[in-house]
Formats: sequence, C-alpha cells, structure tokens
Amino acid sequence: MPAARQSPKSSTEQLERTLTPHNSAQPSQTDRPAQPPGDVVNSLIGRIPVLDVRPLVNCGRRPAKAVAGETFQVTATVFREGHDSVAANVVLYDPKGRPGPFTPMRELSPGTDRWGGDITPRTEGRWAYAVEAWSDPVATWRHHARIKIPAGIDTALVLQEGAELYERAAAGVPKKDGREAVLAAADALRDTSRSAAARLAGAFAPDATAALDRHPLRELVSASPKLPLWVERQRALFGSWYELFPRSEGAVVEKGREPVPGTLRTAAERLPAIAAMGFDVVYLPPVHPIGTTHRKGPNNSLSAHAHDVGVPWAIGSADGGHDALHPDLGTLTDFDHFVTAARSLRMEVALDFALQCSPDHPWVKEHPEWFHHRADGSVAYAENPPKKYQDIYPIAFDRDMPGLVAETLRVLRFWMDRGVRIFRVDNPHTKPVVFWEQVIADINGTDPDVVFLAEAFTRPAMMHTLAAIGFQQSYTYFTWRNTKDELTEYLTELSGDASAYMRPNFFVNTPDILHAYLQEGGRPAFEVRAVLAATMSPSWGMYAGYELCENEPLREGSEEYLDSEKYQLKPRDWESAERAGTTISPLITKLNRIRRRHPALQQLRDLHFHQADNDAVIAYSKRSGQDTVIVVANLDPHHTQEATVSLDMPRLGLDWHESAPVRDELTGETYNWGRTNYVRLEPGRTPAHIFVLRPSPQTGGSPTS
Repeated sequence: MPAARQSPKSSTEQLERTLTPHNSAQPSQTDRPAQPPGDVVNSLIGRIPVLDVRPLVNCGRRPAKAVAGETFQVTATVFREGHDSVAANVVLYDPKGRPGPFTPMRELSPGTDRWGGDITPRTEGRWAYAVEAWSDPVATWRHHARIKIPAGIDTALVLQEGAELYERAAAGVPKKDGREAVLAAADALRDTSRSAAARLAGAFAPDATAALDRHPLRELVSASPKLPLWVERQRALFGSWYELFPRSEGAVVEKGREPVPGTLRTAAERLPAIAAMGFDVVYLPPVHPIGTTHRKGPNNSLSAHAHDVGVPWAIGSADGGHDALHPDLGTLTDFDHFVTAARSLRMEVALDFALQCSPDHPWVKEHPEWFHHRADGSVAYAENPPKKYQDIYPIAFDRDMPGLVAETLRVLRFWMDRGVRIFRVDNPHTKPVVFWEQVIADINGTDPDVVFLAEAFTRPAMMHTLAAIGFQQSYTYFTWRNTKDELTEYLTELSGDASAYMRPNFFVNTPDILHAYLQEGGRPAFEVRAVLAATMSPSWGMYAGYELCENEPLREGSEEYLDSEKYQLKPRDWESAERAGTTISPLITKLNRIRRRHPALQQLRDLHFHQADNDAVIAYSKRSGQDTVIVVANLDPHHTQEATVSLDMPRLGLDWHESAPVRDELTGETYNWGRTNYVRLEPGRTPAHIFVLRPSPQTGGSPTS
C-alpha cells in the first residue's frame, strides 16, 4: 500500500530532521544510506530522483545569495520510473531553521524533466532551501481516467479507485481550506445515479482542484540536501553610485598661485545636487594621508612639485595611515559631518579600502615583515607592467597573514564605527582569496549589513571566486562591452547561473577608465551608456564629470584621462554647466527616478533579450511581478538607426497575438506595441526607449506604475 499522505507541515518537519524524507525503505541523501530491503543496493538517489538543484555555489559548500524581498527561481531535475506522475516543490528555511509553506514547482518545458519554482526570502539572515519531489497519485489517476472512461475501459473500477483516492487526499486538506469540496468530488465519483462522464466531471470541480493544488496528496516524498542561502539587505543588490574626490569640491586653482584643495566640508555642499540626481551611494576614494616619497605629479609624472597633491591611493605619511584622515580634508569631526549630511539626504557613504602603502606609511617601519624586500634590501614597489607605481608598496601577505587580517579588521571597524557601511575594495585580486574570505566572514558575522564591492578587473576565475567567497558586489567588463553581441553574451552570463553569487555594479567610467567609445562618441555615447548601465544592472555607478561628458584622453589609444583627477585637483563649475545645458544630469536624474519606480529594474535575474533586425539596435526586457520594462537602445552614437523589434510575447506575460499600451518613461509618450514594432532612434534626441508595459484589461494584467 502507498504511504499515508503527509501534510506539508509534517513533511517539512521530517525534512528538517533528516534532510531527505523518504519512505521507510529509502536511504537518506546526507547520512549513511540505510540498507533497503531485498536486493536493492544502497543509493544516494532518493526514491524519486532529485538532481542538479540550482542555484548551487561551489557544490553547495558556499551559500547562494539573495536580498530580502528578492524573488528568484530554484530549479531541479525530477523524474521517476514508468509513467506515473511526479510533482515537486521548494521548501525554504528561515534563519531559525523553520520551514515555511512549500512552493509548488512546474516543469519548465514539457518533456525535459527540469522543474522550477520561485521563492522569496523576506528577511535578512542565513536561510536554506531544498527541493522535494513526490509521486502524485491524483495527477496519475486523472490522466488515466481522462483516457479510460471516455473509451469505456474499466469504467467502474477507475471511478471506484478515484473515489478512494479523493477520500484519502481529503484527510490532508484542512477543513477550512477545501476539505468538503474534495469529499464532494469523492461522493460524485461514487454516485451511480449519474453518468460516468458526469461522475468524472465531479472529480475536476474547480473548488476541489484548487484545494488539492494547495494541499496535494504526496507519496514517496524524496528531497535534496538543504542548500545554504545568504540573504542580505537591498543595497547589496540595488543602488546608484556616484564617485567624487572631496579635495576637488570647493578647491581653488588659479594660475600663478598655489592651489587650495577642497575639504570634506566643502564637498558636503555638493551632496544635495548628487541626491537630487537620485543617487543612493556617495563613494569616496581614499581619504587618508598621502605619502611624499616618489609622489606623482600631474598626468602620472615622476617629478612632483611641492604643491602637487599626490595620488590618494599612495596611503600613509607622518600624519598616519589607514585609520587617519588627510589633514587637508579636515578632521574626523568633519568626516562625521559628511556622513551625517549624506544620511540626511538618504544616501550612504562608501569608502575606498586600498590595502597598500606609500613608502612613508607607519607600517613600513613598524611591520617590515609585511613587505617584500628585494636583494638589495629595498622594498619592491607595485607594478602592473607596463605600469609602474613607484609611490606604492604592495603587501606581502604570506609572511604574517594572521597579523594582516587582525589589522585589516581593526581598520575596517574603525571606519564602520564612524558610519561607513559600504567599502569599495581596491584591487582585491592582487591579494590572497583566503585573506578576503576571513576578513569578510568576520565583518559580516557581526555586521551583516556591511557591503563590500570588489574592484577587480581581472580574469574571470578570480572575479567569480571573489564573489563566491563573500564580496557582495563586483566591478565587471561592462566598460569593454559595447556591441550588441558583446552586451547580449555578457548580460546573459551575468543574469544566468552567475547571478546566484555575483552581483554586478556597472560603472560607466572610473578615474582610471575612459573607454574609446566615450572618447569618440561624444554626448550621445555618454547618454546611451548611462541608459544601458542603469537598466541592465540593478547597481550602476559613475565618476564625477561623466554628466559633463568629459572625454579627453591623455593621448590617443589611452584610457587615462588628460589631467587626471588622480594626480591633481579638478574643480568643476557645475552651475555654469547647468545654465549652459552642457550637462546630461537631467537624463541621469530621470534614469534614477525610473529605477526607483520600477521593481523590474531593481533585480538582475529576469533579463531577456528580444530580436531587433539591426545590429546597432538592442532590445531587452525585465520583469518583476506585474512590472515589466522594455528597453530599446541605439548603440551607434553617430547615426540615426531604424529597426523592427520582434518581441517574445510570452516572456512579457502576453500571448503571441496580443498587443498592449507601452509608455516611454523618458518622453511620456504612449504607443501600442505587439509582436512586431518599428523604432527610429536618433543620437542626441532619442538615445533609447524605456517602455513600461501596461497590459490591457483583457490580458488580466494591471498597470505597472
């Protein structure tokens, strides 16, 4: 006889105890398998096989990632022998280990045995999830009954078996949630006064079907091992970043006079304008004392004058090291004021954490073992051939890893105590992965709200590993992906399996990176890249000056800025730019407002590309619940482009023949779009459409904004 039906609660309680709730003859997948009866050998496969559960990070040794309120799909391969029906569900365990109601899964494509179900952890913490598969006797009976009864095959027996099955299923349906409807279906199956067709129809009564969908009869329940899930705050996934050099804000640079750097107080005066553009995070390069030995001059020259300000990443001088503030910027009280001012404008401060030193850093004398000494006794400076950083000493980690971990934790917690909860980590790929694993685990173990962004433009294996071991966000190759094929391939990768652990932050420029696309494309290039970054990735960022379309390189073929702000003060006349209309800040403001209005743009995993018959035009959509956003952009900053966009309507929640109103969030114009649509995009006027789908009433949808 089949096992007695288990309610979802009793099944998940059993899963909590054993991880693999099979029948009494079935081995556990996590403990030593019990010996099944007869000649069946021990197996790690459940009675109903559950294989290849995803997301899966490092074979389950590391947690998948999500943020509170984020919905994502869990998939697994589920099948069984013969022709009986199977079903599956996801069980989500909260940080206290309590299982929640299971989430039904569906076969993603008939005949593939690949099942999927969406889950949504609601709070932060360490969660877990598992996939249960089970034999579905009701579905099996329904399938057979639909064939046999119309054909007159074993009619009475099939109806009797159905009645007994429904009575057994009703025992697991709460009285207040449809038990009577299921029992009524059983009575209909036994009612010999009706025709066979009418008795069968009673088994498919909508209220009985709905009750059994909520409380299915599950037999031979088998489960995957529990897999870890680390749920963080929303800022770990979604946010708009703005980078500025405090020393340039309010600086005075006049020919023939010694320049006067800005301070954290003068930089704070810029914060309202940044907040008005809709940014969530203000990111500061290192604010520490800068060394004088081998200080770099303008444009990375090796001969600096007395008034040259040096590179902020050459950290450390007689004024202190990583836990000190550059005297020119003010005092720690001024730093606190800056953080408080940002917070009052609903922004957070992200601080650069660069684990390296100038030759003048206190660590050089206090901890010589932390540096690599060459044969002549000198300390090796940093190099990335052909680049040389004579003003920076890298750290030699393997000589005192525990000491460096302890000092790093001390420094990070020093700034955390002053209100910093986000760190942009400079070049983490030049340090041991195990070092970061220990540091981030320690910090997030006590302060799970702290976010680390990995600035690692390096090989894919290192970037993915840094994300897997704890970094909440990662810089990406977005800057160097400019064609339709490049963007499609890369975003498909990022929004696929990698999205379970690697969250991209699309910076359109940095103080180090001015791509040729921006150099050559002028203002239209700046506009379309901002649209792409802000709509493709839930986190995006820009370095000050982007809104002014600054695009003059140091020399032809270089990605360095001419007169780079890394080496000198660069005050900007923001007010004059606004009056002259030479800034794209209105577009930036619109983009950030659109992002805040639409949950679809605040997630990464549901990104789909649509067909456009012009290689210069890219089309993609994002969905979150009832919110659907469609973006069509012209990648050619020099020429007007036309295209026919063919939409994958089911991916938008519509049938192939349907159409629906779409509203352009950039212009306010409304169109009626269906499967095939014409677009014309002119650089400088209409770089892109950002459409919000407004389903018509007959589709059953609802307006999205």
